[in-house]
Amino acid sequence: MLISCTGINKFYQGRQVLKSLALTIENQDRIGLVGNNGCGKSTFLRILTEQEIPDKLDTEEPAISKTPHLRIGYLAQNAGLDGSKTVHEEMAAAFAPLLEAQARMRELETAMHSGLTDAQSEEYTRLSAYFETNGGYSTDVRLKTVLYGMGFSEADLPRTVSGFSGGEKTRLALCKLLLESPDLLILDEPTNHLDFKTVGWLEDYLKDWKGALLIVSHDRFFLDRLCTSVCELEQGVLTRYRGNYTAFTKLRAEAKERQQKEYDAQQKEIAKLEDYVARNLVRASTSKSAKSRMKQLDKMERVDKPFSEQKSAKISFTYAVTPPIDVLEVKNIDLTVGSGVSQKTLMDGISFAVRRGEKIGIIGENGTGKSTLLKVLRNIIPHKGVVRWAAGTRLGCFEQESESLNPYATVFDELHDRYPTLSDFEVRSLLGQVRLTGENVFKETGVISGGERAKLCFAILMMEHGNVLLLDEPTNHLDLATKEVLEEALAAFDGTILFVSHDRYLLERIADHLLILDDGRLERFQGKFSVYQDQIKRKTEAQQAAAAVEKQKKASETAKSNFRSKQQRSEDAKRRKYQKELEQETETLSAEESELNASLSDPSIQSDYEKMQEICTRLEEIRMRQDEILEELILLEDANA
Repeated sequence: MLISCTGINKFYQGRQVLKSLALTIENQDRIGLVGNNGCGKSTFLRILTEQEIPDKLDTEEPAISKTPHLRIGYLAQNAGLDGSKTVHEEMAAAFAPLLEAQARMRELETAMHSGLTDAQSEEYTRLSAYFETNGGYSTDVRLKTVLYGMGFSEADLPRTVSGFSGGEKTRLALCKLLLESPDLLILDEPTNHLDFKTVGWLEDYLKDWKGALLIVSHDRFFLDRLCTSVCELEQGVLTRYRGNYTAFTKLRAEAKERQQKEYDAQQKEIAKLEDYVARNLVRASTSKSAKSRMKQLDKMERVDKPFSEQKSAKISFTYAVTPPIDVLEVKNIDLTVGSGVSQKTLMDGISFAVRRGEKIGIIGENGTGKSTLLKVLRNIIPHKGVVRWAAGTRLGCFEQESESLNPYATVFDELHDRYPTLSDFEVRSLLGQVRLTGENVFKETGVISGGERAKLCFAILMMEHGNVLLLDEPTNHLDLATKEVLEEALAAFDGTILFVSHDRYLLERIADHLLILDDGRLERFQGKFSVYQDQIKRKTEAQQAAAAVEKQKKASETAKSNFRSKQQRSEDAKRRKYQKELEQETETLSAEESELNASLSDPSIQSDYEKMQEICTRLEEIRMRQDEILEELILLEDANA
C-alpha cells in the first residue's frame, strides 16, 4: 500500500462536493479518475497531495495514511513551474538534495587543508556515499537525456520558463517529475496542450512506469491504453471499477441498470406497505398489523435512486452580418516570441488567404507558433507584414488559457459586466445553457475548474455573434459530453472557423482545410485530417524505403572499396593489434598515474623527500610515454583511414 484515505469530505459554499471518499493505491496501480467538470476531481488530488485540507464531520474523521518516505509527483493543470527560472535551473531543482550534499562536500574539501575533525570526516564519507549511490555524478547527463527525449534542445536550457507555450510548460513539468522519479505519479489532464507525437511518447513511457499512476483525463484513448481501473466521482461519491475506460463504461451502465431495478422494486414494496398502513392503522382489528408494517418501513435500508445525467449543454453560434467571399488576406507576416535579446523568430514571410465558410484546423508541434499565429491575426501582438480582414468581418475568439477573464469576478458578474444590457434572468439563462448553474455562478472565475472556465468562455463567445471564430484549443478541459455538444455546434456553424487543436476527433469532424506549421514553414492542405495523416504516413514510408535503398547502395560501395589483398589485410591486422596494445598500455599508465597522484597526499610520503622525488620522476616518465603513444596512435589512425 502506497497511500490510503478514508472519510474524505469537502464543502464549498455550503455544498458538499466530496462525500466520505475512500481510496487505496497500491504499487503498480494504474488508476483513471473521471467525472463531470466541477465534480471535485482536482480538489481530491489537492487533498491527496496535502495542498488542501479535508473538512471534518462530527460523525467522521478524515484519515490519510502513507507508506514511510513516499514520494509523490503531481502534474497539475497549471504545470506548477517557476516562470522566472531558466529551464536548467528549474530542472536542476529536481536534484535539490543531491546538490545540497555536493555543496556541503565542497565546503568540507576546502576545510581539508587545515584538517578535519572526526565528525567532519565521518560526515564527508557519508555524503560521498549518498552522492554516488543516488547518481550525483550523472545529474547533468540525466537532465539533458530527459529534456532531449521530450523534444527540447541545448538552446532551450538558458531560456526562462515563462517564454514557453502552454504545451511546452506541461512537457517541462513532466520532465521535472520524471527526473524526480516519484513512487506515485499524479497527472491532472496530462494530454492537454500536447501534440500528437508527444502524446504517443507519453503513453509509451507511462506504460513502462515502475511506480503507481493516478490520472485525471478526458482522453478516452489515453485512459484505455494505460488504466487497469477507473474511479468515477459522481455526486460527491467515488466508485471504483476494474478495467480500462471501455470496460468502465460497460460496467457502469450495468451497475446503473441493476440499481434502477432494485430501486423500482423497493419503491413498489414501500408503496404497498404505506398503502396498507394508511388503510388499516385506524382500525382496532388491524392496527397492530399496520404498526408492524410501519416498523418494517422504518428499518428498511433504502436504495438510492440512480443519479441521472445532467442535461446536455446547449451551444450554438450565430451571426447577423455576412462578410464578403474573401474574408482574410495575410501577406509576409512573421511569428516571434519573447522580446529583446531573448526574442526568437519562429516563422517569417507567411502568406495565405481565407474564404468565407472555410473551416481551417491549425496543427503543428508545440512551440511552432500556432497560438502566436492566432494572436497575430487578432493584431494583439506586434508583427511584420499585413493582416487584412474584409469589411463586415466580426471576430469571435476563444483563448486556451482564458486569459481575458477577471479571476476575481464571479461567473455571473464576468458575463453581466461584458453585456450590461442583459437582465439577471437572461444572464442566468445563458449560463444555464452551458450548464453553469446554482451556486457555481457566484464563484470567482479564478477558483472554478478549467472546464467551467471554458464553458463561461463559450457563453461569452455565443454573445459575440462573430461570423469568424478564432479558437485556441477549444476542447481542452471539457468533459466528453460537452465536447460532443461543441462539435455539433461547430459543425452546424456556417461561418468561417480557424482553430488550433490537438484533438484528433475535432480536427476530423470540423476541418476541411489544414494549416501545418512545421520547421519554420507553413503548408496548406485541402482535405480531411485523416487524409493528411494517410499522406504523411505514405510519405514517411517512401522516405524510409528510399533511405534503406541508399543505405544498401552505400554498404555495397563500401564493401567494394574495402576489398584488400591478402597482404594488405595482414598488414591491417598487425596495425590493429599494435593499436590495441598501445591502448592497453595507455590504460595501465593512467591507472599508475592516478595511484601515484593519490600517494602524494599521504603524510608519510610528504615527509620523505627522496620518495617524493622518485614519484615525481616516475610521473614525468609516464607523461612523456603517454605523449609518444598519442603520436603513434594518430599515425595509425591516418594509416587506417
